[in-house]
Amino acid sequence: NLHCHSTRSDGKLSPEELVARYRARGYDILAITDHCSPKSHSALGDEKFLLLTGYEAYLRPSPDCVYDLYSPEIHLNLFAKRPDNEALICYNRAYTKYIPAEKHNELVRYGSEEPRQYTIEYINKFIRTAREAGYLVACNHPFWSMESEERLLALEGLFSLEIRNTGSYLLNRLENGEMLYDTMMRHGIQIACHAADDNHNSPAMDDSFRYFTMVLADSLTYDSVIGALEAKDFYASSGPLIHKIAVVTEEDGARKVQVECSPAEEIYMFVGSKKPERIALKKGESATSFTLSLPARAEYFRISIYDGDGEVANSRGFFRSEWE
Repeated sequence: NLHCHSTRSDGKLSPEELVARYRARGYDILAITDHCSPKSHSALGDEKFLLLTGYEAYLRPSPDCVYDLYSPEIHLNLFAKRPDNEALICYNRAYTKYIPAEKHNELVRYGSEEPRQYTIEYINKFIRTAREAGYLVACNHPFWSMESEERLLALEGLFSLEIRNTGSYLLNRLENGEMLYDTMMRHGIQIACHAADDNHNSPAMDDSFRYFTMVLADSLTYDSVIGALEAKDFYASSGPLIHKIAVVTEEDGARKVQVECSPAEEIYMFVGSKKPERIALKKGESATSFTLSLPARAEYFRISIYDGDGEVANSRGFFRSEWE
């Protein structure tokens, strides 16, 4: 789970309680990303459970960080490449309400502390600064954020888009970033996609264990997992598993995409056209391997598989330069 809140911000469970819950459900990796409150929780992990260091930053139209239900805003998850990196990017007192006043002098600050501006220029500068400070930067819950597609397409330096978010989905039943993700692909923006819970664990909402990310890392070590994230070797899911995606070139030059997965009833290959490639089995039937034709005009493709319960796994987009 790459998006999670504890009692260090507006979550209801302590970091220790979160670790215990996700361990019990068979997870390997947890990123506790409290609001503008970077903190390493590595000491809570071991060789079987890894804690990623990071935090969730937000940028709002109000210079005083006023939360407005009717205004857009952008939330970014920052994942530290080193477990001990607790740098706060572009410090602004209005955005750090969860950090006790007496702790502000102890903060590791990085970047300009000028008043924040809700402009694409400033947001891209914030992303560049975070990357310079050793973070991978992802864009969170695009539907909840209410930001325009045009402005989201103008963001630079992101490594991934959060296309599914449990907490936001339970709030609005509309949080699905797949359409935006395909729009990014069609514009040649080569970023990955992931899914996460964004859980706060309030008694009124069970917002854990719905959307997750599968990471293809060589080992359960900090460097290996961060390396896999940076290399975009991961996919988003609410249940199904993708075991293999391969592009095969036939003798006549035609290309096929072979997919191996957990039992699935339906598979889509989105290729930037009005009509994605699709294989749908009869209700109640399933398969664990599929072969689809890759159109000659496709500049990218990505895979979505659905199981009999309607749960979905989404791969990232793969571009022509990769399969050629």
